[in-house]
Amino acid sequence: MKKKRLNGYLLAGIIITGVLVFMIILGAFWTPYSPTAMDGAAKFQAPSWAHIFGTDNFGRDIFSRILKGSGTTFTIALMTIVIGAVLGTLVGAVTGYFGGIVDDVLMRLNDALTAFPSILLALLVISIVGPGQKYNVVLALGLVFIPSFARVTRTAFASLRDVNYITSARLMGAGSGRILAVHLLPNTMRTLLPALTIGFNNAVLAEASMSFLGIGVTPPDASLGYMLSEAQAMFTAAPWYALGTGLVIALLVFGVGLIGEGLQILNREVD
Repeated sequence: MKKKRLNGYLLAGIIITGVLVFMIILGAFWTPYSPTAMDGAAKFQAPSWAHIFGTDNFGRDIFSRILKGSGTTFTIALMTIVIGAVLGTLVGAVTGYFGGIVDDVLMRLNDALTAFPSILLALLVISIVGPGQKYNVVLALGLVFIPSFARVTRTAFASLRDVNYITSARLMGAGSGRILAVHLLPNTMRTLLPALTIGFNNAVLAEASMSFLGIGVTPPDASLGYMLSEAQAMFTAAPWYALGTGLVIALLVFGVGLIGEGLQILNREVD
């Protein structure tokens, strides 16, 4: 087996994502200015040492708002992936390991959900639970991401269920629960981890899209998608608002994407 090494993609992704996560954590406890404080005398100020990302039409410090908004977007994406990955992995593990009628029923249901465009399915859930609340967005997106994780997990578990060490575990009396949790799940993580990074990036973009359209996070909460929607109306007067917010979204997606690419390279090196 080849020794794993920290490739350039993975290292760059960890650095970029790590800096952004540090800023998000910092923003949870401290911001240069109050993200909601208005100052009519300071509106539409260009980036400067006092306001490094400038100010908006209410004189609010954009950098402070981005720190808070990034935390909201990151939290929603993370919680979305937790819901989607946990439930999707559970469905995929059961169908991939047992097969038969269980596989047929659950995967046909999974296919039916996949047939709907994800954003439309999220809109359907939002219309039921109500728009504007952060946790409603998490619930809507979490349910949308279940099918994709279920399919990835099913493929991974089905490919391993009849290998020698699983057969040996069965002969030694190991139950299905132990085989799934102890033997199969750890050996499918190399497939699941890159899928998690892709899912996280999709969740970031989905939340930004929903909030941009006004059906995601709304005040008093702030997210990067909602801030982009605000910035659109003042792009001519304050282009730095959209550029700063868009840059953070791009860096977050880029950094996590590099981590996913680096993990796939590690997997290929092991093979």
